[in-house]
Amino acid sequence: MKADRIFIEVPSENKYIRKVSSDILSALSPYGMAEERLFDIKLCVEEAVRNAILHGNRLDKKLHVKVSYLIADGRINIEVEDEGAGFDPAKIPDPTSKGNMTKESGRGVCLIRRLMDRVEFNKNGNKILMEKSLK
Repeated sequence: MKADRIFIEVPSENKYIRKVSSDILSALSPYGMAEERLFDIKLCVEEAVRNAILHGNRLDKKLHVKVSYLIADGRINIEVEDEGAGFDPAKIPDPTSKGNMTKESGRGVCLIRRLMDRVEFNKNGNKILMEKSLK
């Protein structure tokens, strides 16, 4: 059976963050994943969508966040893309370094990198690919 990529598109409003993560977690329910892995995926999806809404699309309700996912070969592959100008992920300050530990933002990408098996950004910096093993 061929796996198909599922597409979700939502307006840049925070109220849609949980809808996206809920849809993805529902699709994972038949796989009997450990609660910890499901929590990691939920947290990373919500963080990526929040970043796309807030930093990418700057809360502009006319702009959308496109999310897609594919479950195949024992892995889930998730992509989150905004319509913003993008950013350079290499320029994100390390939130664990001494000068950044009290800052309110900057932890999301670090968290995603730690919890997912593979994380990549497109050249423009407005699309993140996250991958995690189901087992």
